[in-house]
Amino acid sequence: GNSQAGASGGQDGNATAGENAGLRNENGSGTSTNAGNASGSNATPDGNTSGSSATPDDTTLTLAPDFTVYDADGNAHKLSDFQGKPVILNFWASWCGPCKMEMPDFDEKYMAYGEDVHFLMVNLTDGNQETVESASGFIASQGYSFPVFYDTDIEGAMKYGVNSVPVTYFIDAEGYLVTWGRGALSADLLQQGIDVLINPL
Repeated sequence: GNSQAGASGGQDGNATAGENAGLRNENGSGTSTNAGNASGSNATPDGNTSGSSATPDDTTLTLAPDFTVYDADGNAHKLSDFQGKPVILNFWASWCGPCKMEMPDFDEKYMAYGEDVHFLMVNLTDGNQETVESASGFIASQGYSFPVFYDTDIEGAMKYGVNSVPVTYFIDAEGYLVTWGRGALSADLLQQGIDVLINPL
């Protein structure tokens, strides 16, 4: 990957399906670091390394960085617009094999939980390797129903230090990061993340 969210090379930017052994808590105590993150040492957006709990009442929870993405019609949407319900934030690209692997599960969970949880499927739209047209064409060809947004300014990727995809963040209704997973999530891991959001400890 690189500072342009892995956009310079599809193979280099892919997170392998086997890379994600489980969800990590919000303070980054997983096995990987995120080189694209300005804070340097850790895969969460603000670089918080204190504590080990990911429960919503833990004082170490990190407010998810706000950013703006666009829908297919060019309308701007901010992450903060979705507060009030939990959010599943997924960064993906149509050239990414592991992204494609996990999408049927995301679509299935969106159909089941979309009334209670916002799904933000954010495409890394660099205008070169990925365009709104290529990404929306892929989604249409697969018949997916989840909402898709386009990070045409690469603001989301920069804020979250995304240097490989897919990566998924689970954000509570107040806008705090609860847990996250890098690489293609299995249906079971995706369900675990949803359970944490809708049934907080």
